[in-house]
Amino acid sequence: MDPENRAGSPPFASIENVSFSYLQHGHEPIQALSHVSLDLKKGSHTAILGRNGSGKSTLARLINALELPSEGTIIVSGFDTRDDQSIWEVRRQCGMVFQNPDNQIVGTTVEEDVAFGPENLGFPQPEIRLAVDKALARVNLLAMAERPPHLLSGGQKQKLAIAGILAMKPSCLILDEATSMLDPATRTDFMALVADLIREQGLTVINITHHMEEALLADRVVIMNDGHVILSGTPAEVFDRVQLVKNQGLDVPVHGEILNRIAELTAQKLKPFESTDWVAACKAVSRLLKSAGKSKLEALLRDYARRRETVHAFASVGDPVISVENLTFTYSSGTTLESKALRNVSFDVRKGELLGIIGHSGSGKSTLIQHLNGLLRTQSGKVTVLGHDASENQAIRRIRRHVGLLFQYPEHQLFEETVFQDIAFGPRRLGLDAAEVEKRVLWAARIVGLTDEELERSPFELSGGQRRRAAIAGVIAMRPEVLILDEPAAGLDPAGREEILGYAARLRDEGSTVILVSHSMEDVARLSDRVLALKDGAVILFGTPAEVFAQTETLLAADLSVPRTAAFLRDMKAEFPDLSDQFYTVESAVFELIRAAAGRIVE
Repeated sequence: MDPENRAGSPPFASIENVSFSYLQHGHEPIQALSHVSLDLKKGSHTAILGRNGSGKSTLARLINALELPSEGTIIVSGFDTRDDQSIWEVRRQCGMVFQNPDNQIVGTTVEEDVAFGPENLGFPQPEIRLAVDKALARVNLLAMAERPPHLLSGGQKQKLAIAGILAMKPSCLILDEATSMLDPATRTDFMALVADLIREQGLTVINITHHMEEALLADRVVIMNDGHVILSGTPAEVFDRVQLVKNQGLDVPVHGEILNRIAELTAQKLKPFESTDWVAACKAVSRLLKSAGKSKLEALLRDYARRRETVHAFASVGDPVISVENLTFTYSSGTTLESKALRNVSFDVRKGELLGIIGHSGSGKSTLIQHLNGLLRTQSGKVTVLGHDASENQAIRRIRRHVGLLFQYPEHQLFEETVFQDIAFGPRRLGLDAAEVEKRVLWAARIVGLTDEELERSPFELSGGQRRRAAIAGVIAMRPEVLILDEPAAGLDPAGREEILGYAARLRDEGSTVILVSHSMEDVARLSDRVLALKDGAVILFGTPAEVFAQTETLLAADLSVPRTAAFLRDMKAEFPDLSDQFYTVESAVFELIRAAAGRIVE
């Protein structure tokens, strides 16, 4: 749709002075939104950013009439969401994809689940068939149409939820962290699909995301904090205000952060919007480094070297604690639903290391780690954990005393009356006395930042981030020798993600062995000692981050990617040929650029 025509049309959604509070039994109401006003143009793409608990999801639920405002009005396509007669029309027009796909899946097969929405909207049968096939093809699930949803991976379930919404042909697509469980290639493909739908069908898109590269694709970015809209504008306008964005506990795109850090270190100013475009940022980095001068750059390098000397070294890595040899596993073997999840997988995990596991959605990551504490038993091959054969029943109890597993949504592991009791459950099961149990609960609570007051509350009264911290504390209170984390930071804001991953790094530094499963190439690259990459259930790469992420073509063929810092450094090699791209944090990438530039400048 033409932008000029779109600009002159009435807004698809008009939000005027809206407030909303959640009622709590026995407690004061929690105000989630306070006097929010926004207009969302028809056919526009709006990205909504903010910390967990800032009000983003509440706003989405109000637009979709899943909640009604306490104050103010929301008009969606001419319908007032407070009007009982309008609710179903509002929900028909606004399709919403939630973060956890399991909450949206209702069918016994993939195609039945996608057909559920169109059937309820009264689509004619031939049209339902066409809509289902087209939606499944869009998310690359057509070959799995007859498969039960419970046999899908977490990422495939998210694709299914997206297909279910697309099949209903909504006027507006609301994405609430809908790409958080998708691999890099699938996320890229899905955002390209979103752009196609906007261009071809005039779809209005509201994307709640913590992925800054997604936000760059929007027409407009809105940042929320504590129930208020604090900043709104084009991506260039918003991300040009780097410090303001970072003060909200959010990230800025990697290229912008690298450029702003160089500008800060060299005491130079940037031109407006220079940091928001990848190509412009590359050119600006070159300009700043050359104008800084050789002596300035060398002084920065000396200071960096001094600071690096004081950085705490990782604990030494020891002998293997886990050994996997030729592991093969098939779901529903011998039936029409047979699916081979693992194919001759072999690797080892060493004591005191952090092993990153990456792979596309459905590559076998979750199946693999469930073998490491006996949740799944070996069908073919051998798994040895801490000297115990994981195929032997009598060994499973011993293994589980020493191997902690945190699932993709760890907050679902909570069940006790208070947070203290929940964290204490595992240590008590180990037969520890009351004094040792309390000591471990308080130790774990301090690591994850839970207060004494929060320990006495029901886990179900906590915020989403607090519940995740409580679940993690419950696992680490058992002091496992091996801690396995399956997408622990999915759906968390950048500050929350750093907090969760910080626990893993701290435990590794204290001598624990950590296995991290993640779709974030950046997190895996900067934290891991070694990386295991899977494709279609088989190991395709295994080695140090530098060894694995140097294999760009292999990674791309497996629907993976290289970290953004490495990609930026590769693009800068034309200017600085001796630049290495094997740096995975912004700070290390910045100083590699400074090193390379200092070597090229002649004074």
